Amino acid sequence: MIPGDVQRFLESYAGQHDDPQLNANLEFYTNKRRCQPNNLTIDELHSDWDGDYETLEFEHGYIQWLFPIPEFGMNSRSQPLQKHEESAIRASPDAMKRVVRSYRLMLDFYGMQLVDERTGRLERTKDYAPRYRNLVRSSHNYLRISRILKHLSIMGLEHLGLGLVLHFLSEQSEHRALDTEGIHSSMDRWWANCVRNDADRAWVGAIIKQVRAGRKSFSRADYTSALQRHVDTGSFGPAAPDDDGAGDSDSD
Repeated sequence: MIPGDVQRFLESYAGQHDDPQLNANLEFYTNKRRCQPNNLTIDELHSDWDGDYETLEFEHGYIQWLFPIPEFGMNSRSQPLQKHEESAIRASPDAMKRVVRSYRLMLDFYGMQLVDERTGRLERTKDYAPRYRNLVRSSHNYLRISRILKHLSIMGLEHLGLGLVLHFLSEQSEHRALDTEGIHSSMDRWWANCVRNDADRAWVGAIIKQVRAGRKSFSRADYTSALQRHVDTGSFGPAAPDDDGAGDSDSD
């Protein structure tokens, strides 16, 4: 069953009122407002906190500012994303560059790096091992990842979120990395469903089930080819559970 917050996301927060008087997220992403409680502009946060893993781990109010969505978070000094803000941010090239930079900041914190913005392909960072260990033991980051995935989709960058989810699957399948029960639970119920494209969501869910059941592997080569196929054709391929459209390392 899809969690309620994800279902609301999939339904584009139907019925949610847009308040034109609320502009905190837009002003933050255009570098005109300081986030609270940290009192930083977005450009300052990107610069000052880059590689500051202790701050990124133990501060909690910034994540709602970097990745606003139309939901209330734990920071009462942040604001749910308004529809008019979403439209304005997406229309601003500078703001959209900041969206990607926010994503890169958190990826580095998780031991990952975006190596192909067009396909969404990720690789490990040079010093990924301690970051992976932190991610395994620090489960509050799983809620952060759910927010990041929703935000990327809302901002028209759903392919980046797909690259993240499938990177986890590749690491689990090929290296048994990031392969814990806690990550599986968040990934299989939340992350894999934070995809508004129905066909993509079905394909991702199917390949995860195949890997979990031991019927397929999902290697780094499979990961790379799947993302490239998605760019080239607009689709990952058939989503039938026994289809060979992904996980080419195994045959049925």
